[in-house]
Amino acid sequence: MHRTPTPRFRRSQLAAAVLALTAVTAFTTGHAAPAAKYASASHALGTTTQLPRGVTPLHYALSITPDAAASTFKGAAAIKVAVDAPTSSITFNALNLAFAGAAIEGAGGSKQVMRKIDIDADKQTATVHFAQPLAKGEYLLRIDYSGKIGTQATGLFSLDYDTPQGRQRALYTQFENSDARSMLPSWDEPDYKATFALDVIVPSSQMAVGNMPVASSEDLGNGTKHVRFATTPRMSTYLLFFGLGDFERATAMSDGTEIGVITKKGALAQSRFALDESAALLREYNDYFGVRYPLPKLDNIAAPGRSQFFGAMENWGAVFTFEYGLLLDPTISTQTDKENIYTTLSHEMAHQWFGDLVTMRWWDDLWLNEGFASWMESRTTERLHPEWNTALSNVGGRESAMSQDALRTTHPVVQRIATVEQASQAFDGITYQKGEAVIRMLEAYVGADTWRTAVRNYMRKHAYGNTVSDDLWREVDAAAGKPVSAIAHDFTLQPGVPMITVSDAVCSKGSTRVTLTQTEFSKDQPDKKPLSWKVPVIASTVGNGKLAKVVLKDGKATLNVPGCGALLVNAGQSGYYRTLYAPAGTRALAGSFARLAPIDQLGLLADSQSLGMAGLQDPAGFLELVKATPLSADPQVLGRVAASLNSLYEQYAGDAARQQAFGRFAMARLAPMMAQTGWEARAGEASSVATLRGRLIAILGDMGEPGVIAEARRRYAASEQAGEQNPSAMPAPLRRTILGVVAQHADAATWEQLHAKAQQEKTPLVKNQLYDLLASTDDAALAQRALALALTDEPGVTNSPAMISRVSRTHPELAFDFALAHLEQVNARIDASSRSRYFPRLAAGSAQPDMIAKLEAYAQANLPAGARGDADSSVAGIKYRIKVRAERLPAVDAWLAKQTG
Repeated sequence: MHRTPTPRFRRSQLAAAVLALTAVTAFTTGHAAPAAKYASASHALGTTTQLPRGVTPLHYALSITPDAAASTFKGAAAIKVAVDAPTSSITFNALNLAFAGAAIEGAGGSKQVMRKIDIDADKQTATVHFAQPLAKGEYLLRIDYSGKIGTQATGLFSLDYDTPQGRQRALYTQFENSDARSMLPSWDEPDYKATFALDVIVPSSQMAVGNMPVASSEDLGNGTKHVRFATTPRMSTYLLFFGLGDFERATAMSDGTEIGVITKKGALAQSRFALDESAALLREYNDYFGVRYPLPKLDNIAAPGRSQFFGAMENWGAVFTFEYGLLLDPTISTQTDKENIYTTLSHEMAHQWFGDLVTMRWWDDLWLNEGFASWMESRTTERLHPEWNTALSNVGGRESAMSQDALRTTHPVVQRIATVEQASQAFDGITYQKGEAVIRMLEAYVGADTWRTAVRNYMRKHAYGNTVSDDLWREVDAAAGKPVSAIAHDFTLQPGVPMITVSDAVCSKGSTRVTLTQTEFSKDQPDKKPLSWKVPVIASTVGNGKLAKVVLKDGKATLNVPGCGALLVNAGQSGYYRTLYAPAGTRALAGSFARLAPIDQLGLLADSQSLGMAGLQDPAGFLELVKATPLSADPQVLGRVAASLNSLYEQYAGDAARQQAFGRFAMARLAPMMAQTGWEARAGEASSVATLRGRLIAILGDMGEPGVIAEARRRYAASEQAGEQNPSAMPAPLRRTILGVVAQHADAATWEQLHAKAQQEKTPLVKNQLYDLLASTDDAALAQRALALALTDEPGVTNSPAMISRVSRTHPELAFDFALAHLEQVNARIDASSRSRYFPRLAAGSAQPDMIAKLEAYAQANLPAGARGDADSSVAGIKYRIKVRAERLPAVDAWLAKQTG
């Protein structure tokens, strides 16, 4: 699954995490357990289940007849099951299903009709009782039932969208993590794999899509047809897919597999990039994994709308993606959109192996799916599109994870999951970005070829099965010939961020000798007893190029590094740790900053800012690095400088005089970058320059830079002259950015003009963006109007929660209070998987003390005790933000005064 990206909060960056659960409490108290205990503790209870053991599904024959207009469906399931011991009842998962009847058939033609059925809504189960006990053996369980089609992206749901011909409705499914049970009675847990034969009765004029190719289609003569899909391989319930609508499809062959893209009619041309890149990705993955993609086809399905929970889903053979993650609209799409589409494609295609072919046994090990898919998307993008230089973005992903992982509310990569709500909250930065960063570190430690050998062996050994993390570590240990699992356990079975303190370096005879000490980086527990990790460390001296490596154990190590220049620890940035230098080392690196590789410049900037804000070094040290960054630096480094200055600028929100003082410094630093980049694209410029251009315009507009605001308004006005579109004034790569600046600083008349455009727009991608713009205003009165608009039918049910979230980036208190005052209406517009995290994320950008009490009261009243992880994380983030304002910004003020004094 590709997560819906966490929005960039204008007040600061959200540090989202979930609650550390009971099974890992020892890890959050500051006492590290020996690595040997991890292996036995991580899965000591065996495979988790919420269903009684003893009955196992083998095959589902599933018939569905949807009524899209009535938002209902009828279903009939014939499930082949294995009964391990005599029983008179069978329990399975079911959610919001109405049962008309059930019967069971055994060998020799024996048959029983159900005596009764018990529904447990809290446990999301149904239990069918029979008069006579069933003996051990195989049976066919037949169930007739009906259910509802929802309007949010869970279970079987509908999405309405506008076209020039009128409003259309399409149907799709979304089952991860626990929503297959709302369309079919099932053993809806990842360890219960089975085969699926789906058939549907649908309108003759519409296209039906499943995991497998259509095996047969029969016209029933009454405006409907009976479509049967081929039987799937053995797989988990959450990977089943069904789609239906006024679609069209394009295909290409790659390595013997039919690759397809499916869109609503009229949008197929916008999927060409996705189709071409999917074919190349499949060839790459077939080679890397050493196991060929096993299904005959692989479709990518583009759907209008959006979710607050996810952006794409890896259904085996039928990947579902919202349009913004798959289609390139030439009127609005940017280079960033193209790169994001590619990473979504590569992420979901990686899941066809990591997740679909080999599946985690239970949600505790979700990172085996998501961390590896995130790592594969990065690795493959670097390999197949080196011109994008996306390796540099790995630092940003790691930083996002560390920001969350350094708060007391973090959790281990492998965490104990007990409920559906906890499983939903596990889709976070620790599972994705920390998982990816740990994999990258271990790959660098053992070598890329050794790592690939281990992955190939893991795939071959566990194909069509389920695993836990240690199944992978055994293969890595065997391929590497050394106990890599000891390092892996430290980083996946306990939370937190190691910190390597570097002593003053001593140079002698052409070599630098340094002592490294491991503690722990924490943003809100400065006095906690540090945990212990075995940390692979790579170091070099600036200008030498030769690397020195050591695994730091027991908290300390001495390292001899070739050369006598400034010492750089975590050279290449593959390590998951913070680096704290002695003052002399910091000064030496600042003096050599321009000579560092771009990825190391990014790492040093990130460490410096984070350590400064946490009070572990002078907060102004980061600003000295900003001054040392040359205009000739890589565009992604310049973009990082701009974003970091913007985050500091936003820390001052609510204090106009101090914010303006910092803004003057930041804008003066960014102005030469903007002048160098310019508003107009140059022939042959690197894609990273185009991305930097948009970023600088947005950030300078955010800071209120008069020239940028004026130019954005001028271009917007020129594009609207005499009602004629003027593409040269707002070229597609800058259209969204320019409109964003205009909308952010809009007056009432401009807001109404944008509102009229949104009402008239028929293209879902453009329409969604326009409603987002209405919610992005700095003006509190206009933001209030956007909130009110969000709860009408006008924007569409999937735009409503997105608009409220967008308001919260600028006005978190306003958005949270509004949503809380309209709790029932807002909840009705949020997919169920998001409800435990949506309200906490609205509040997360606040820096007001009273928000803490309001958020805690909301969680107490509305969330189960085990589903308050996002609420706890948001509270921790707000407290940290308040602390930064009180204790760190004065040092920044003092530094600024010296610069101007």
